[in-house]
Amino acid sequence: MDDEHHLAGRGDETVAYILTLDAINFGSGYFPSLRPVDGRTGYFMVARALRDHFAEQGPMSARELHEITPEKCADLFGQNLDEPDPSELMNHFAKALRDLGALLLEHYEGRFTALVEEADHSASELVEILGGMPLYRDVAHYDDFDVPLYKRAQITVADLHLGLRGEGLGRFDDLDQLTMFADNQVPHVLRVEGILHYSPQLAELIETDTYLKRDSRQEVEIRACGLHAVEQIVDRLHNAGIDTTAMAVDNYLWDIGESPPYTESKKHRTKSTYY
Repeated sequence: MDDEHHLAGRGDETVAYILTLDAINFGSGYFPSLRPVDGRTGYFMVARALRDHFAEQGPMSARELHEITPEKCADLFGQNLDEPDPSELMNHFAKALRDLGALLLEHYEGRFTALVEEADHSASELVEILGGMPLYRDVAHYDDFDVPLYKRAQITVADLHLGLRGEGLGRFDDLDQLTMFADNQVPHVLRVEGILHYSPQLAELIETDTYLKRDSRQEVEIRACGLHAVEQIVDRLHNAGIDTTAMAVDNYLWDIGESPPYTESKKHRTKSTYY
């Protein structure tokens, strides 16, 4: 959680920042169509724009979140609602932030810290609380059963832990219970490294920029198999005497995915509110 893009180490303000940021920590399928802001694109553009807003105007209150509009989101993140993909994503952002505002107002007197306090230093409890919001309920459907992935709810826990240096509301006693934060970047890194293997048909879809439908077999398998692979990596490291977690492995794999050789080939794209 670098200071260039994030608001870390600022106590209650960091709690508000991270809950707000991770409420809209999705949109990778839309990112290629978004306008860069100050040379930044994707997640880092969103994180920095929100950090700048907090620095200039302070945290948005629960009431402000509850009443936010797509137009306000477009202004905040430098996007044009006349363009289809940015317009669709800003509508999703507004919905996610309104849901967070409603939850805070209805159950926590509008206090960001009260939401985290209710989890009582339990990562799994906070995931369950956040999972009550529709756009956090990241449960994929595969054949006749459900596949709970909860990418954003889990990464909110991780970001609170990192942003608060593991202290106060950033202390969670069961971080080892978190899985990989199933998205499109970590599976891509695993594929480049030869850990995941895609069928020729799936590889062709990705190389031709064909978007995978959310909850399609291919999309669910990529995310779930990536998650399973990270669990196996963690087990191997434990067997080698190295104390680590899926969260730490995920952070490492995601970070290296921002540089070559991983940026030289394509990862799958899905228009989703989960990652």
